[in-house]
Amino acid sequence: MEALGDRLKVMVKVFRRECHRVLHSERTTIHGADGMLMLLQLAMADINKQRGGEFKVALSDVLMAWKHLLLDKLHLPPPNFARLENYDLILEAYESFLKRSNTVDLVDILSMYKQLRVEETDPGEPVSPVELFEFLSGNTEVSELPDSSVPSTPSSKSRPCSSQVKTAVRRVFCSYLNLLVNIKNDLALALTLDVPSRTLGRQAFTDIKHAAQNNNTSLFLAVTSFVRAIQLGGKGYAPAESDPLRKHVKGLSDFVQFLDNLEEILGEIPDPSVCGARLVTAVRAALVKGRSSGEAVYAAAEETTKELKERICQLHQIQKQIANGSGTGISPARPKPYAVNHCTAYGGRDTVKVLMALLDEEALTPLCQNKADLLSEDQPVLSGAEGTCVLDLFRSPEVSTGCSPEPLKNRVQSRLDLLKPKPRDKVIRSQFACTYKDEELPLNRVLEFPSTSQVPTCVHPAPKLQTLPAVDEDCSSDVEESTQVFPAKSTSECPNKEQSSMQRGAALAPRSGNAQNRGAGSGNRKKTAGNETQRKGNKRKQQVESEQHGGSENEPPEKKQLTSVSVKVPGKNVGKASSKKKLIAGQGKLTSFFRV
Repeated sequence: MEALGDRLKVMVKVFRRECHRVLHSERTTIHGADGMLMLLQLAMADINKQRGGEFKVALSDVLMAWKHLLLDKLHLPPPNFARLENYDLILEAYESFLKRSNTVDLVDILSMYKQLRVEETDPGEPVSPVELFEFLSGNTEVSELPDSSVPSTPSSKSRPCSSQVKTAVRRVFCSYLNLLVNIKNDLALALTLDVPSRTLGRQAFTDIKHAAQNNNTSLFLAVTSFVRAIQLGGKGYAPAESDPLRKHVKGLSDFVQFLDNLEEILGEIPDPSVCGARLVTAVRAALVKGRSSGEAVYAAAEETTKELKERICQLHQIQKQIANGSGTGISPARPKPYAVNHCTAYGGRDTVKVLMALLDEEALTPLCQNKADLLSEDQPVLSGAEGTCVLDLFRSPEVSTGCSPEPLKNRVQSRLDLLKPKPRDKVIRSQFACTYKDEELPLNRVLEFPSTSQVPTCVHPAPKLQTLPAVDEDCSSDVEESTQVFPAKSTSECPNKEQSSMQRGAALAPRSGNAQNRGAGSGNRKKTAGNETQRKGNKRKQQVESEQHGGSENEPPEKKQLTSVSVKVPGKNVGKASSKKKLIAGQGKLTSFFRV
């Protein structure tokens, strides 16, 4: 009796030969036990998020749903324990993911085998449903026997999961080759997007996923269409500036460029053995770039490269023998009759057949014994600072709600620290210090009135007039009249300006030394003095007007306004006001000279 591994190979070969009868695409790839379990985990996490929870699922729930899924699809009796509440939705999400990514699982191949097999040549049932259930559950060890025409190699033996790094590295190699065969495989893109590191983390993958959902395409087509629009599109065809993928242009361009290089190797080299070796070498060079030979990833990449090269050469020899013997074989990429360039249509076709045979063998690898290593978020670090976890990639980044996780005490203390004025450093300034820009006000002064709507509306009272000790009744009456003539300023003006103007007015008033002798003279003397002061006032008025028009450029605006106001006082007290500002001989010229 043949071993289980050989019978599984027969089942897959029949499917690959006749799959064009039931499938729309002949490049449909197969998910093995590991891939099926990872897809089930993603489907369950997606359903939990749709039901109002988080994008995560417990390992025990995944293993429970795994048994229900296998027994249900194989039409076997259900297990003793009850199935999950949302099992129907989980099964629907699982099947939808398979259809969207142009993939099938081993259970689907077994169900299609009876329809696709040829009664004369193919066996009736190579694998029973119970045997397939035991194989996918990991309860049966498969001893793969090599073909009689092919010498045994290390890659033909069962691959244990003892080395987690080697398993992850081999998965990345096969994912790159899978993208060359089936560009709709979203799981393969998730495993290769940021390996090696291209600074494309969870946020970049989430943006790609949203773009693919909006355009109803696969993840790979969403990436390539965006990069092609950036590279080749004109001004009217380039993506909008608000496109989220514009933040990841460099990393996405590097990813597409690397796959373009692999496609170029696939189309230019006709020999499948040489072409496959070149493809594996290119992936290996990208993984080990910048690593030392002593690292585990470097050693695993070297070993995986050697094994895959040998197995590709062996598969090529097997397909050549089949083609020479019967003239038929698997044809995953038949050229269309309306193809313009048949050479382009046939380019890399033989290599694609070899790669699909290699990927089919990888799908027949037994389930990893340690399922926690396969499904946990603690994956080996292949690039960047963290390991590549599929569940973590498909989980959208958490959106900040604005709530601080810090305790209230810490938040209050940080606020008080911000309100404290910062001490200024004592620095020596030069004579041009007036040109320096002053530092900003402390935060507590800035926050006194955060907006214009909170400016205080109270009317500030006018400052009280200070009476001078050596002023007589006439002077006080003049002050009262000037106060009646000139009302208080509006509240929009600053009180400091009012105080400064009052001080300047008060400083100008007692300049004359005759203030004490004004009220002691007789009436005639008052008239004579009044006439003299009127003449001097007119003379002073002319002098003030000439200063306003001529040499008062350097005078501040408040002083100019004060001078003009003091001159324009109408009425009978003009002589008295001018007599108060009586100057000695030559004092006006000297004052104007120092002002200049």
